[in-house]
Amino acid sequence: QARLVESGGGLVQAGGSLRLSCAASGLTFSDYVMGWFRQAPGKEREFVSGVSWSGVSTYYAESVKGRFTISRDNAKNTVDLQMNSLKPEDTAVYYCAADQPTSSIAIFSTDFNEWNVRGQGIQVTVSS
Repeated sequence: QARLVESGGGLVQAGGSLRLSCAASGLTFSDYVMGWFRQAPGKEREFVSGVSWSGVSTYYAESVKGRFTISRDNAKNTVDLQMNSLKPEDTAVYYCAADQPTSSIAIFSTDFNEWNVRGQGIQVTVSS
């Protein structure tokens, strides 16, 4: 059974950094694009970042562009999200997701529920 487990969350001061990691099991990792979503209290879930099968193509939401970096290691079946210059508005539950898109052009769905495999989420809190 496919499974994604997030780690690395926690509490950090504004301006600090955190590195989230997602470990995948039960699937052929290199067959999936990977992504990170987040959901803040009272807000809709937001697609934050995505990475293509080989890692060549990436996507970032405007709100995190220049501060977050996504990377994957197909040998270790992991995808990481390096988060720098964190702001209080980055506070959210962060979710890892894996997908086998049907389109070769629009490979990242912004709808979390459309992704094939979804993690349970991990809390990230940024204090001001």
